[in-house]
Amino acid sequence: MVTVYVSLIVKGFKTFAQVPASLQPAVKAELEAIGSGTDGKPSVTV
Repeated sequence: MVTVYVSLIVKGFKTFAQVPASLQPAVKAELEAIGSGTDGKPSVTV
């Protein structure tokens, strides 16, 4: 389910707030692992 929510967030169909609280830590970790923030947009590190 984590991968599904990550995909939906990245594609703009869901927001991080719509992810069940029990899955939010894992979804956040996966988003960070692929270089995205909780908004699904790429993180910019300068």
